[in-house]
Amino acid sequence: MTFSRLFSGAAFVSRVGSRSAFTSSKPDSANPNWLRVSLAFGSAAVLWGLLFKQHSTDVHEYKVRNGLE
Repeated sequence: MTFSRLFSGAAFVSRVGSRSAFTSSKPDSANPNWLRVSLAFGSAAVLWGLLFKQHSTDVHEYKVRNGLE
């Protein structure tokens, strides 16, 4: 039995019985889900705001501890 003949049956079975579990249809880029888009950008904005607030708090504490203020 040749090498290619050994694997031809396995390739046929795997192609017939397999289907992607993650994509049911292609996403429509012309009509985005605006709720998900706004949640993504809104949460990013909130996280950046918290980051800047924490940074300014840390800088103020550093200056107080080192007698710079």
